[in-house]
Amino acid sequence: MAARTSKAAGDAGNKVRFGLSNVHVAFHDGTGGFEAPVRIPGAVNLSTTPEGDQSVFYADNSPYYVFNANNGYSVELEMALVPDEVVARMQGWRIDANGGLVETANAEPTPFALLFEVSGDKRSRRTVFYSVTAERPEESNSTVQESKEATTQTISATVVAMDVSGEPTVKYTLELSDSNKAVFDAFYDTVTLPDASAPSAPTE
Repeated sequence: MAARTSKAAGDAGNKVRFGLSNVHVAFHDGTGGFEAPVRIPGAVNLSTTPEGDQSVFYADNSPYYVFNANNGYSVELEMALVPDEVVARMQGWRIDANGGLVETANAEPTPFALLFEVSGDKRSRRTVFYSVTAERPEESNSTVQESKEATTQTISATVVAMDVSGEPTVKYTLELSDSNKAVFDAFYDTVTLPDASAPSAPTE
């Protein structure tokens, strides 16, 4: 049997990641699927905080079993400007006949998938959070002084798991490679779901 070849972790992948671009949202369609992703230009910053506690069970005078509760993420998405039409869909508000954004107190927010891209020194990575619910966007406005300074909008949101092919799934991240280029290139055409087939076996 031929010796199995091995590579150090990261040999063919990125050493660093940077940047944020290609932010899209795809609203849930009410049937367990998604509408077509819509691009929101002007990505500034995205921060995610894991939600869920870690519990440690002790036996034999040492940690015996560790349990991680995955309750999704808290997300802060900062954008140059989120279009009113998108905000209205997120919050369950409406656009009136004059084109004005109507904020109603009894609205029900619409969950959506959040898609985005992070660059690397060698390859880009694209990620989708499958079930995101946004809070009302924060914004800060100030007077113009000696120089103009752009303001931004920040959307706080909660990410939870949703059923994807019978599996509670929070997110999916795909790094570009020779074997997945077609899937990677079509990442924003529809919401990409994980491949349910078993991973390929190591080369002997």
